[in-house]
Amino acid sequence: MNFEMGRVVVTEILACDILISDVSLLPLPDPNHFIEKGWLAIQGPEILALGKGDPPACAAKKRMDGAGCLVMPGLINAHLHAPMTLFRGLADDLPLKSWLEEHIFPAEGKWVSGEFVYWGTLLACAEMVRSGTTAFSDGYFFEDQAARAALQSGMRGLAAQGILDFPTPDSPSPAESIQRIKNYIRDYSGSELIKPAIFAHTVYTCSPNLLKECRSLAERHGVPLVTHLSESRSEIEEVMKKYGRRPVDHLENLGLLSSSLIACHCVWLTEEEMDLLARRKVRVVHNPESNMKLASGVAPVPDLLARGVAVGLGTDGCASNNNLDLFQEMDFAAKLHKVHRLDPTVMPSQTVLEMATLGGARVLGMEEEVGSLEAGKKADVIVLELNRPHLQPMYNPVSQLVYSATGADVRDVIIDGKLIMENRKLLTLNEEEILEHAKEWGRKISAKR
Repeated sequence: MNFEMGRVVVTEILACDILISDVSLLPLPDPNHFIEKGWLAIQGPEILALGKGDPPACAAKKRMDGAGCLVMPGLINAHLHAPMTLFRGLADDLPLKSWLEEHIFPAEGKWVSGEFVYWGTLLACAEMVRSGTTAFSDGYFFEDQAARAALQSGMRGLAAQGILDFPTPDSPSPAESIQRIKNYIRDYSGSELIKPAIFAHTVYTCSPNLLKECRSLAERHGVPLVTHLSESRSEIEEVMKKYGRRPVDHLENLGLLSSSLIACHCVWLTEEEMDLLARRKVRVVHNPESNMKLASGVAPVPDLLARGVAVGLGTDGCASNNNLDLFQEMDFAAKLHKVHRLDPTVMPSQTVLEMATLGGARVLGMEEEVGSLEAGKKADVIVLELNRPHLQPMYNPVSQLVYSATGADVRDVIIDGKLIMENRKLLTLNEEEILEHAKEWGRKISAKR
Protein backbone atom coordinates (compact mmCIF):
# COMPACT_ATOMS: atom_id res chain seq x y z
CA MET A 1 0.00 0.00 0.00
CA ASN A 2 1.45 3.37 -0.98
CA PHE A 3 0.09 6.75 0.16
CA GLU A 4 1.07 10.13 -1.17
CA MET A 5 -0.42 13.54 -0.46
CA GLY A 6 -3.33 13.97 -2.83
CA ARG A 7 -2.90 10.52 -4.45
CA VAL A 8 -3.53 7.03 -3.16
CA VAL A 9 -2.25 3.83 -4.71
CA VAL A 10 -3.95 0.86 -3.07
CA THR A 11 -2.67 -2.68 -3.37
CA GLU A 12 -4.81 -3.99 -0.51
CA ILE A 13 -7.69 -2.80 1.64
CA LEU A 14 -6.66 -0.20 4.19
CA ALA A 15 -7.21 -1.43 7.75
CA CYS A 16 -7.44 1.15 10.53
CA ASP A 17 -9.06 1.85 13.87
CA ILE A 18 -10.58 5.24 13.02
CA LEU A 19 -11.33 6.78 9.63
CA ILE A 20 -12.44 10.41 9.33
CA SER A 21 -13.72 11.18 5.83
CA ASP A 22 -15.15 14.10 3.86
CA VAL A 23 -13.22 16.55 6.02
CA SER A 24 -10.86 19.53 5.61
CA LEU A 25 -7.26 19.08 6.82
CA LEU A 26 -4.68 21.54 8.20
CA PRO A 27 -1.97 22.38 9.10
CA LEU A 28 0.16 19.94 7.15
CA PRO A 29 3.97 19.75 7.00
CA ASP A 30 3.84 22.50 4.38
CA PRO A 31 2.04 25.32 6.24
CA ASN A 32 0.69 26.69 2.97
CA HIS A 33 -0.95 23.37 2.07
CA PHE A 34 -4.66 22.93 2.81
CA ILE A 35 -6.91 20.01 1.85
CA GLU A 36 -10.47 21.22 1.51
CA LYS A 37 -11.91 17.71 1.21
CA GLY A 38 -9.92 14.73 2.36
CA TRP A 39 -9.58 11.90 4.85
CA LEU A 40 -7.42 10.80 7.74
CA ALA A 41 -6.87 7.24 9.01
CA ILE A 42 -5.67 6.31 12.50
CA GLN A 43 -4.18 2.98 13.50
CA GLY A 44 -3.27 2.38 17.13
CA PRO A 45 -1.75 5.55 18.60
CA GLU A 46 -0.57 6.97 15.24
CA ILE A 47 -1.81 8.69 12.13
CA LEU A 48 -1.64 5.93 9.53
CA ALA A 49 -2.31 7.98 6.39
CA LEU A 50 -4.17 10.99 5.02
CA GLY A 51 -5.00 12.35 1.61
CA LYS A 52 -7.27 14.29 -0.72
CA GLY A 53 -10.68 13.29 -1.97
CA ASP A 54 -12.42 10.07 -0.99
CA PRO A 55 -10.59 7.52 1.17
CA PRO A 56 -9.38 4.24 -0.32
CA ALA A 57 -11.19 0.98 0.26
CA CYS A 58 -11.04 0.69 4.00
CA ALA A 59 -11.88 -1.72 6.80
CA ALA A 60 -12.23 0.76 9.66
CA LYS A 61 -13.38 -0.20 13.14
CA LYS A 62 -14.90 3.26 13.52
CA ARG A 63 -15.95 5.69 10.79
CA MET A 64 -16.46 9.38 11.52
CA ASP A 65 -18.27 11.70 9.13
CA GLY A 66 -16.31 14.93 8.79
CA ALA A 67 -18.74 16.76 6.51
CA GLY A 68 -18.69 20.46 7.34
CA CYS A 69 -15.74 19.93 9.68
CA LEU A 70 -11.98 20.48 9.83
CA VAL A 71 -9.36 18.17 11.31
CA MET A 72 -6.25 19.78 12.79
CA PRO A 73 -3.53 18.84 15.28
CA GLY A 74 -4.60 19.17 18.89
CA LEU A 75 -3.53 22.44 20.51
CA ILE A 76 -0.61 22.45 22.95
CA ASN A 77 -0.80 24.55 26.10
CA ALA A 78 2.90 25.05 26.79
CA HIS A 79 2.54 26.61 30.26
CA LEU A 80 -0.08 26.39 32.97
CA HIS A 81 -0.60 25.49 36.60
CA ALA A 82 -3.51 23.08 36.16
CA PRO A 83 -4.70 22.76 39.79
CA MET A 84 -5.14 26.53 40.00
CA THR A 85 -8.49 26.11 38.26
CA LEU A 86 -9.74 25.87 41.85
CA PHE A 87 -8.41 29.41 42.50
CA ARG A 88 -10.11 30.83 39.40
CA GLY A 89 -11.24 34.40 40.17
CA LEU A 90 -9.86 34.27 43.73
CA ALA A 91 -7.76 37.45 43.47
CA ASP A 92 -8.35 39.48 40.33
CA ASP A 93 -7.30 42.99 39.25
CA LEU A 94 -4.03 43.07 41.20
CA PRO A 95 -0.36 43.59 40.25
CA LEU A 96 1.75 40.44 40.06
CA LYS A 97 3.76 40.93 43.27
CA SER A 98 0.81 41.59 45.58
CA TRP A 99 -1.37 39.04 43.72
CA LEU A 100 1.29 36.36 44.30
CA GLU A 101 2.65 37.20 47.75
CA GLU A 102 -0.48 38.52 49.47
CA HIS A 103 -3.11 36.22 47.97
CA ILE A 104 -1.89 33.19 45.99
CA PHE A 105 0.99 32.01 48.21
CA PRO A 106 -1.17 32.23 51.38
CA ALA A 107 -4.06 30.43 49.65
CA GLU A 108 -1.73 27.69 48.41
CA GLY A 109 -0.24 27.26 51.88
CA LYS A 110 -3.71 26.87 53.36
CA TRP A 111 -5.53 24.80 50.77
CA VAL A 112 -3.19 22.94 48.42
CA SER A 113 -3.07 19.20 49.09
CA GLY A 114 -2.84 16.07 47.00
CA GLU A 115 -6.64 15.98 46.79
CA PHE A 116 -6.78 19.65 45.76
CA VAL A 117 -4.24 19.03 42.99
CA TYR A 118 -6.01 15.91 41.75
CA TRP A 119 -9.46 17.49 41.42
CA GLY A 120 -8.11 20.82 40.18
CA THR A 121 -6.18 19.03 37.44
CA LEU A 122 -9.21 16.96 36.46
CA LEU A 123 -11.16 20.21 36.15
CA ALA A 124 -8.37 21.66 34.00
CA CYS A 125 -8.24 18.56 31.80
CA ALA A 126 -12.00 18.67 31.22
CA GLU A 127 -11.74 22.34 30.24
CA MET A 128 -8.74 21.79 27.98
CA VAL A 129 -10.20 18.78 26.17
CA ARG A 130 -13.47 20.64 25.61
CA SER A 131 -11.56 23.51 23.99
CA GLY A 132 -9.27 21.38 21.80
CA THR A 133 -6.07 21.11 23.81
CA THR A 134 -4.52 17.65 23.67
CA ALA A 135 -1.12 18.26 25.32
CA PHE A 136 0.10 20.61 28.02
CA SER A 137 3.01 21.57 30.26
CA ASP A 138 2.16 21.87 33.93
CA GLY A 139 4.19 23.02 36.92
CA TYR A 140 2.93 22.72 40.49
CA PHE A 141 3.11 20.84 43.80
CA PHE A 142 1.97 17.25 44.45
CA GLU A 143 2.67 16.76 40.76
CA ASP A 144 2.22 13.01 41.06
CA GLN A 145 -1.46 13.74 41.65
CA ALA A 146 -1.58 16.06 38.63
CA ALA A 147 0.01 13.31 36.53
CA ARG A 148 -2.51 10.80 37.89
CA ALA A 149 -5.40 13.06 36.87
CA ALA A 150 -3.92 13.73 33.42
CA LEU A 151 -3.48 10.01 32.77
CA GLN A 152 -7.08 9.43 33.81
CA SER A 153 -8.21 12.03 31.28
CA GLY A 154 -6.06 10.53 28.51
CA MET A 155 -4.17 13.77 27.88
CA ARG A 156 -0.51 14.08 26.90
CA GLY A 157 1.66 16.25 29.10
CA LEU A 158 4.96 17.44 30.48
CA ALA A 159 4.31 17.59 34.23
CA ALA A 160 6.91 19.38 36.36
CA GLN A 161 7.25 18.95 40.12
CA GLY A 162 7.63 22.34 41.80
CA ILE A 163 10.32 23.56 44.18
CA LEU A 164 11.03 26.84 45.98
CA ASP A 165 13.57 28.01 48.52
CA PHE A 166 11.08 27.83 51.37
CA PRO A 167 8.40 25.39 52.58
CA THR A 168 5.82 24.42 49.97
CA PRO A 169 2.44 22.72 50.34
CA ASP A 170 4.03 19.32 49.70
CA SER A 171 7.48 19.69 51.27
CA PRO A 172 8.65 21.43 54.48
CA SER A 173 12.12 22.11 53.04
CA PRO A 174 13.98 22.33 49.71
CA ALA A 175 15.88 19.15 50.61
CA GLU A 176 12.62 17.25 50.90
CA SER A 177 11.40 18.84 47.66
CA ILE A 178 14.51 17.49 45.94
CA GLN A 179 13.76 14.00 47.23
CA ARG A 180 10.15 14.33 46.08
CA ILE A 181 11.40 15.33 42.62
CA LYS A 182 13.69 12.29 42.47
CA ASN A 183 10.86 9.95 43.45
CA TYR A 184 8.51 11.58 40.96
CA ILE A 185 10.96 11.28 38.06
CA ARG A 186 11.56 7.64 38.97
CA ASP A 187 7.84 6.86 39.04
CA TYR A 188 6.93 8.56 35.74
CA SER A 189 10.04 8.15 33.59
CA GLY A 190 8.47 5.24 31.70
CA SER A 191 5.07 6.80 31.04
CA GLU A 192 3.98 7.08 27.41
CA LEU A 193 1.73 10.10 27.90
CA ILE A 194 3.16 11.97 30.90
CA LYS A 195 6.79 13.05 30.89
CA PRO A 196 8.33 14.30 34.17
CA ALA A 197 10.14 17.61 34.56
CA ILE A 198 11.35 20.00 37.28
CA PHE A 199 9.68 23.35 37.99
CA ALA A 200 11.98 25.85 39.76
CA HIS A 201 9.52 28.68 40.36
CA THR A 202 11.61 31.82 39.71
CA VAL A 203 15.10 33.20 40.19
CA TYR A 204 13.88 35.24 43.17
CA THR A 205 12.13 32.36 44.97
CA CYS A 206 14.95 29.86 44.35
CA SER A 207 18.47 30.50 45.65
CA PRO A 208 21.48 30.18 43.34
CA ASN A 209 22.51 26.92 45.01
CA LEU A 210 19.02 25.49 44.64
CA LEU A 211 18.88 26.48 40.97
CA LYS A 212 22.22 24.80 40.34
CA GLU A 213 21.02 21.69 42.15
CA CYS A 214 17.90 21.64 39.97
CA ARG A 215 20.06 22.03 36.87
CA SER A 216 22.27 19.11 37.90
CA LEU A 217 19.24 16.96 38.68
CA ALA A 218 17.65 17.77 35.31
CA GLU A 219 20.87 16.94 33.48
CA ARG A 220 21.36 13.70 35.40
CA HIS A 221 17.89 12.44 34.60
CA GLY A 222 17.55 13.98 31.13
CA VAL A 223 14.40 15.95 31.94
CA PRO A 224 13.50 19.59 31.17
CA LEU A 225 13.83 22.36 33.74
CA VAL A 226 10.95 24.86 33.75
CA THR A 227 10.97 28.33 35.30
CA HIS A 228 9.31 31.74 35.16
CA LEU A 229 11.78 34.25 33.72
CA SER A 230 11.78 38.06 33.43
CA GLU A 231 8.02 38.20 33.86
CA SER A 232 7.71 41.67 35.42
CA ARG A 233 9.63 44.88 35.93
CA SER A 234 9.59 44.29 39.70
CA GLU A 235 11.32 40.94 39.13
CA ILE A 236 14.12 42.66 37.24
CA GLU A 237 14.54 45.21 40.03
CA GLU A 238 14.46 42.61 42.80
CA VAL A 239 17.00 40.31 41.15
CA MET A 240 19.29 43.25 40.31
CA LYS A 241 19.18 44.40 43.93
CA LYS A 242 19.80 40.90 45.28
CA TYR A 243 22.41 39.57 42.84
CA GLY A 244 23.66 42.56 40.86
CA ARG A 245 22.53 40.95 37.63
CA ARG A 246 19.38 40.81 35.52
CA PRO A 247 17.52 37.47 35.63
CA VAL A 248 18.78 36.17 32.26
CA ASP A 249 22.39 37.04 33.10
CA HIS A 250 21.91 35.50 36.55
CA LEU A 251 20.81 32.17 35.00
CA GLU A 252 23.68 32.32 32.50
CA ASN A 253 26.13 32.82 35.35
CA LEU A 254 24.66 29.75 37.09
CA GLY A 255 24.89 27.65 33.94
CA LEU A 256 21.14 27.20 33.53
CA LEU A 257 20.70 28.63 30.04
CA SER A 258 20.54 25.63 27.72
CA SER A 259 18.23 23.71 25.42
CA SER A 260 16.84 21.84 28.43
CA LEU A 261 15.45 25.08 29.94
CA ILE A 262 11.84 26.11 29.29
CA ALA A 263 11.54 29.81 30.18
CA CYS A 264 7.99 31.05 30.68
CA HIS A 265 6.90 34.66 30.03
CA CYS A 266 10.23 36.37 29.08
CA VAL A 267 8.55 39.80 28.97
CA TRP A 268 11.40 42.09 30.01
CA LEU A 269 14.30 41.21 27.72
CA THR A 270 17.09 43.32 26.22
CA GLU A 271 18.42 42.76 22.70
CA GLU A 272 21.53 41.13 24.18
CA GLU A 273 19.42 38.81 26.33
CA MET A 274 17.37 37.69 23.34
CA ASP A 275 20.59 36.96 21.45
CA LEU A 276 21.82 34.92 24.42
CA LEU A 277 18.59 32.92 24.71
CA ALA A 278 18.83 32.14 21.00
CA ARG A 279 22.49 31.04 21.26
CA ARG A 280 21.75 28.81 24.23
CA LYS A 281 18.67 27.36 22.47
CA VAL A 282 16.43 28.15 25.45
CA ARG A 283 12.77 27.36 24.76
CA VAL A 284 10.25 30.13 25.54
CA VAL A 285 6.52 30.18 26.32
CA HIS A 286 4.39 33.24 25.59
CA ASN A 287 1.41 33.85 27.93
CA PRO A 288 -0.28 36.99 26.56
CA GLU A 289 -3.55 36.95 28.51
CA SER A 290 -1.88 36.40 31.88
CA ASN A 291 0.68 39.12 31.11
CA MET A 292 -2.12 41.47 30.11
CA LYS A 293 -4.27 40.73 33.16
CA LEU A 294 -1.39 41.23 35.61
CA ALA A 295 -0.13 44.23 33.58
CA SER A 296 3.29 42.60 33.38
CA GLY A 297 4.04 43.92 29.89
CA VAL A 298 4.29 42.58 26.34
CA ALA A 299 6.88 39.93 25.57
CA PRO A 300 9.08 40.61 22.49
CA VAL A 301 7.87 37.46 20.75
CA PRO A 302 8.35 38.67 17.16
CA ASP A 303 12.00 39.42 17.96
CA LEU A 304 12.51 36.02 19.60
CA LEU A 305 10.97 34.24 16.61
CA ALA A 306 13.15 36.26 14.24
CA ARG A 307 16.18 34.93 16.14
CA GLY A 308 15.02 31.35 15.71
CA VAL A 309 13.94 30.80 19.31
CA ALA A 310 11.36 28.03 19.77
CA VAL A 311 8.26 29.78 21.15
CA GLY A 312 5.07 28.09 22.31
CA LEU A 313 1.80 29.50 23.57
CA GLY A 314 0.45 29.07 27.08
CA THR A 315 -2.50 30.23 29.13
CA ASP A 316 -0.75 30.25 32.54
CA GLY A 317 -2.94 29.28 35.48
CA CYS A 318 -6.62 30.08 35.86
CA ALA A 319 -5.89 32.42 38.77
CA SER A 320 -4.30 34.84 36.31
CA ASN A 321 -6.09 34.26 33.00
CA ASN A 322 -8.93 33.01 33.86
CA ASN A 323 -9.57 30.22 31.32
CA LEU A 324 -7.63 27.57 29.40
CA ASP A 325 -9.06 28.19 25.91
CA LEU A 326 -6.07 28.26 23.55
CA PHE A 327 -8.21 29.44 20.64
CA GLN A 328 -8.88 32.60 22.64
CA GLU A 329 -5.18 32.78 23.54
CA MET A 330 -4.25 32.69 19.84
CA ASP A 331 -6.59 35.57 19.09
CA PHE A 332 -5.12 37.67 21.90
CA ALA A 333 -1.55 36.79 20.95
CA ALA A 334 -2.00 38.02 17.38
CA LYS A 335 -3.83 41.23 18.26
CA LEU A 336 -1.75 42.22 21.28
CA HIS A 337 1.46 42.50 19.26
CA LYS A 338 -0.21 44.34 16.41
CA VAL A 339 -1.54 47.10 18.63
CA HIS A 340 1.62 47.18 20.75
CA ARG A 341 3.81 47.77 17.70
CA LEU A 342 1.21 49.67 15.69
CA ASP A 343 1.83 47.23 12.87
CA PRO A 344 -0.99 44.98 11.56
CA THR A 345 1.50 42.72 9.77
CA VAL A 346 3.19 41.58 13.00
CA MET A 347 2.35 38.08 14.27
CA PRO A 348 0.27 36.86 11.30
CA SER A 349 -2.27 34.11 11.90
CA GLN A 350 -0.02 31.40 10.45
CA THR A 351 2.72 32.25 12.96
CA VAL A 352 0.31 32.19 15.89
CA LEU A 353 -1.31 28.91 14.83
CA GLU A 354 2.13 27.31 14.62
CA MET A 355 2.96 28.55 18.13
CA ALA A 356 -0.12 26.74 19.44
CA THR A 357 0.68 23.50 17.59
CA LEU A 358 4.15 22.61 16.28
CA GLY A 359 5.80 25.48 18.16
CA GLY A 360 4.41 24.18 21.42
CA ALA A 361 5.56 20.68 20.51
CA ARG A 362 9.10 22.00 19.99
CA VAL A 363 9.05 23.70 23.39
CA LEU A 364 7.92 20.48 25.09
CA GLY A 365 10.42 18.36 23.13
CA MET A 366 7.59 16.52 21.37
CA GLU A 367 7.96 17.79 17.81
CA GLU A 368 8.75 14.29 16.50
CA GLU A 369 5.51 13.01 18.02
CA VAL A 370 2.84 15.71 17.70
CA GLY A 371 2.09 19.20 16.37
CA SER A 372 1.23 18.56 12.71
CA LEU A 373 -0.82 16.18 10.59
CA GLU A 374 1.72 13.67 9.31
CA ALA A 375 1.65 9.92 8.85
CA GLY A 376 3.65 8.30 11.63
CA LYS A 377 3.02 11.02 14.20
CA LYS A 378 0.87 10.39 17.23
CA ALA A 379 -2.83 10.72 16.53
CA ASP A 380 -3.49 13.79 18.68
CA VAL A 381 -6.13 15.51 16.53
CA ILE A 382 -9.28 17.54 16.98
CA VAL A 383 -12.36 17.96 14.79
CA LEU A 384 -13.95 21.41 14.55
CA GLU A 385 -17.42 22.16 13.26
CA LEU A 386 -17.23 24.85 10.57
CA ASN A 387 -20.94 25.28 9.85
CA ARG A 388 -21.31 28.06 12.38
CA PRO A 389 -22.28 31.70 11.78
CA HIS A 390 -18.99 33.07 13.14
CA LEU A 391 -16.92 30.78 10.89
CA GLN A 392 -18.56 31.45 7.53
CA PRO A 393 -17.74 32.33 4.85
CA MET A 394 -14.22 30.89 5.06
CA TYR A 395 -11.80 32.68 2.73
CA ASN A 396 -8.70 31.82 4.77
CA PRO A 397 -9.00 28.81 7.10
CA VAL A 398 -5.88 29.66 9.14
CA SER A 399 -7.07 33.20 9.72
CA GLN A 400 -10.50 31.90 10.67
CA LEU A 401 -9.05 29.52 13.25
CA VAL A 402 -7.02 32.26 14.94
CA TYR A 403 -9.44 35.18 14.81
CA SER A 404 -12.89 33.56 14.82
CA ALA A 405 -12.87 30.02 16.21
CA THR A 406 -13.42 29.23 19.89
CA GLY A 407 -13.00 26.15 22.02
CA ALA A 408 -16.76 25.61 21.81
CA ASP A 409 -16.37 24.78 18.10
CA VAL A 410 -14.47 21.57 18.91
CA ARG A 411 -16.66 18.52 18.27
CA ASP A 412 -14.29 15.58 18.74
CA VAL A 413 -10.92 15.05 20.42
CA ILE A 414 -8.58 12.12 19.75
CA ILE A 415 -5.38 11.68 21.79
CA ASP A 416 -2.87 8.89 21.17
CA GLY A 417 -5.40 7.33 18.83
CA LYS A 418 -8.16 7.18 21.45
CA LEU A 419 -11.42 9.08 21.35
CA ILE A 420 -11.45 11.37 24.39
CA MET A 421 -14.45 13.50 23.39
CA GLU A 422 -17.10 12.62 20.81
CA ASN A 423 -19.89 14.96 19.77
CA ARG A 424 -19.00 17.24 22.72
CA LYS A 425 -19.33 14.40 25.25
CA LEU A 426 -16.31 13.63 27.43
CA LEU A 427 -15.60 9.91 27.33
CA THR A 428 -12.79 9.51 29.88
CA LEU A 429 -13.96 11.87 32.62
CA ASN A 430 -17.04 12.10 34.80
CA GLU A 431 -17.73 15.77 34.19
CA GLU A 432 -20.64 15.97 36.61
CA GLU A 433 -18.55 14.56 39.46
CA ILE A 434 -15.64 16.89 38.68
CA LEU A 435 -17.90 19.94 38.71
CA GLU A 436 -19.44 18.93 42.04
CA HIS A 437 -15.98 18.64 43.60
CA ALA A 438 -14.97 22.02 42.11
CA LYS A 439 -18.05 23.66 43.61
CA GLU A 440 -17.36 22.07 46.99
CA TRP A 441 -13.79 23.39 46.98
CA GLY A 442 -15.17 26.81 46.08
CA ARG A 443 -17.58 26.70 49.02
CA LYS A 444 -14.82 25.67 51.46
CA ILE A 445 -12.39 28.36 50.29
CA SER A 446 -15.06 31.09 50.22
CA ALA A 447 -16.16 30.27 53.77
CA LYS A 448 -12.62 30.80 55.14
CA ARG A 449 -11.72 34.00 53.27
